Amino acid sequence: MNETLIQYFEWDLEPDCRLWTQAQRQAPVLARLGVTGVWLPPAYKGQGGSRDVGYGPYDLYDLGEFRQKGSIATKYGTRKQYLSAISALQKRGIRVLADIVLNHRMGADKTETLQARTVDPSNRSRILQDLHPVTVWTDYEFPERQGKYSDFRWHWRHFTGTDCTDAHGSRSILMFEGKTWNSHVSEELGNFDYVMGADVDFSSEEVLQELYTWGKWYTETTGVNGFRLDSLKSIDSHFFPQWLAAMHATGNHPDLTLGEYWSGDVFVLKNYLNDCQRCMRLLDVPLHYHLQQAAASNGHYDIRHLFNYTLTDTDPDHAAAFVDNHDTQPGQALESWVMDWFRPQAYASILLNRSRMPVVFYGDLYGLRRGNPPVPFLREMMWIRAHLLTPNIVDLYDEDPQKACWMAWGPHPVIVLFTIADWKQQTVSEPRLAGRTLVDITDPVNTPAFDRQGQVTITCRPGGLAVYVLKEDWRKLQKAAGRFQ
Repeated sequence: MNETLIQYFEWDLEPDCRLWTQAQRQAPVLARLGVTGVWLPPAYKGQGGSRDVGYGPYDLYDLGEFRQKGSIATKYGTRKQYLSAISALQKRGIRVLADIVLNHRMGADKTETLQARTVDPSNRSRILQDLHPVTVWTDYEFPERQGKYSDFRWHWRHFTGTDCTDAHGSRSILMFEGKTWNSHVSEELGNFDYVMGADVDFSSEEVLQELYTWGKWYTETTGVNGFRLDSLKSIDSHFFPQWLAAMHATGNHPDLTLGEYWSGDVFVLKNYLNDCQRCMRLLDVPLHYHLQQAAASNGHYDIRHLFNYTLTDTDPDHAAAFVDNHDTQPGQALESWVMDWFRPQAYASILLNRSRMPVVFYGDLYGLRRGNPPVPFLREMMWIRAHLLTPNIVDLYDEDPQKACWMAWGPHPVIVLFTIADWKQQTVSEPRLAGRTLVDITDPVNTPAFDRQGQVTITCRPGGLAVYVLKEDWRKLQKAAGRFQ
């Protein structure tokens, strides 16, 4: 019940090559907050060098060691700093997840000329132009690395297709001669195999052998405890069960995998879990969208149904609940930001309810570079999850669709009440707490007490959140809070 992950980056971080050092320095604080796993961003060299967020992968063997793409360090630091950060986190009992992007490559060293077909961007199964000569960036030689760690070179035959811009500035998607899009992918846009850059061909035996070789090297080199897998809807769903099993058999035996399959339809996610033999957890995208809708509803969302048709509700052992991430933050491709006023309520829903593996976003713990502040009371809720919360959740909903209320029963009870509209109250009966005093961590002057019969009436301000703990637990929280920074 006490698992808590943090996505330790946001899209707009300064390209100052310091994130690995920061993660190492923050390891003790994260441990005190109850973080059990840290999802670090892609650690290898991208096409943008020290400015690349990590999703334009160029050389997966360069973890900030070689002067490629204009820098030695990646956006987040050097190889030595990365390995030091992993070690520091693990010494605090925190598992480390590596963000892995296998679907494409970008920033090739040279061009190659070959035959290709042009496909319809809105339906990749439809051919717009039959075979014709093209010159494309598909030759990856990694001249600065000079074969260290691997002498594998990527050429056009290792890719299914790519995109290109013609003389008029029009961008086309090309499928190479002798290639077809993979069939075990999302059917979005006809076939969602192609996303960007040079599309890795998962039907190529040479490619598969290289991905296994690289994966084992990476696992042994870094000692990571698991992976976050990018863009699953574009990768053969049959690939990962065997690949993850091979990774588990080597290195640090990584045993935790978090996958990103971007769909708001819980049934699509459940089908993918079946296709991949349930070898990973998936980010609960449907729940993210429910949180966004609740925040933007002007009080007209039935908050009692927040978890309906979500992975957290229907398959909690394979779900990872989150509020937002680097793709959904303002200005990004999947922007669907949960409005700031509702973010404390959203985090209470994933941290203090039944979610078995919530993921906290870096931008919510530290604030976004472009202005959004840290989420109020987030650190306190993380501490409560780690030190007080039990899985014995009792729903206290009534007929009011604008109010959510539940209680986590145990030696240190926690009661949560929030509203998406006006002022709310709730009467709670628990004879075993007769005479005990509660404190609302969001408003410490709010200290209701259970009467002799074990009843108490708790309140919540309009559009607000109230988290009640016993007075003695509040004192413990206050004592711990000075060590959260």
